[in-house]
Amino acid sequence: MAGFDDLRGKAEEFAQQNPDQVSDGINKVGDFIDDKTGGKFAEQVDGAQQGANDYLGGLGGGAEENEGENNQG
Repeated sequence: MAGFDDLRGKAEEFAQQNPDQVSDGINKVGDFIDDKTGGKFAEQVDGAQQGANDYLGGLGGGAEENEGENNQG
């Protein structure tokens, strides 16, 4: 699993260096899913977005300031 660990490390490093871009991407994906499903799974999508942003914040990415953006869809 060394390949996966290396990829994960690179992704985490990117997220630490570009927290706003990653958080924006998380929110855009959630909005896309909400749009395609007519908001049917909005609660689950918002929870996934929150979890991803919390994880990003745990990496030192500072996603906490974008938490309110999750409920746009």
